[in-house]
Amino acid sequence: MSAIRVLVVEDEPLLADAHRAYTERVPGFRVVGVAHTAREAMAALRADGGAGVDLVLLDFRLPDLHGLDVCRALRAAGSVTDVLAVTSARDLAVVRAAVALGVTHYLLKPFTFAAFRDKLERYAEYRRQALVDGTVDAQHEVDRMFATLRGADADTLPKGLGTQTLDAVLAALRAEPGLSATEVSARTGISRVTARRYLEHLVDVGRVARSPRYGAPGRPEMEYRPT
Repeated sequence: MSAIRVLVVEDEPLLADAHRAYTERVPGFRVVGVAHTAREAMAALRADGGAGVDLVLLDFRLPDLHGLDVCRALRAAGSVTDVLAVTSARDLAVVRAAVALGVTHYLLKPFTFAAFRDKLERYAEYRRQALVDGTVDAQHEVDRMFATLRGADADTLPKGLGTQTLDAVLAALRAEPGLSATEVSARTGISRVTARRYLEHLVDVGRVARSPRYGAPGRPEMEYRPT
């Protein structure tokens, strides 16, 4: 799949440069433009009918228009370009309006690179699932797509699971899809029982698929792959 094309919209030049640099550190993403005002953003999105941008990293507090007005203009024009809000706006009314206007993610400033990367990686996986031609066969496929966007935040992890170990397990699977719990254990330094707990949690939230591995005598071992 080709790189996801990103437009960074941020009025503060230093932050715009930081967001560009962050984006370009995440594999599979490419910054195609930077805008410092809403008008610059709309001009960039109108170019080529908006076909040159897949995702907008949108600050809401712009000098000429509110970011929500940019979202409204996009939707009024029939654009389905995805938007990731990157903002310090904490007003719940703004959050509700963002959801109503189809904002894919909402990332509060200030944030770490790890949090930023997580949002982009979730979006990339969601996009990979959503752009497949055809139809869904069952409710669980739709649920899996939404679960991919929601991800597994620290606040929603089951008791006893931690984000650092979860990230390590996911990293092992991304590096070598199709690992068993025993293999994940060896690569992350956690016990097999603990590795299986994390893997089964990832299956439950739709970020990992589980399938039997045949070829050895006895009960087949389960292997896990990112969805």
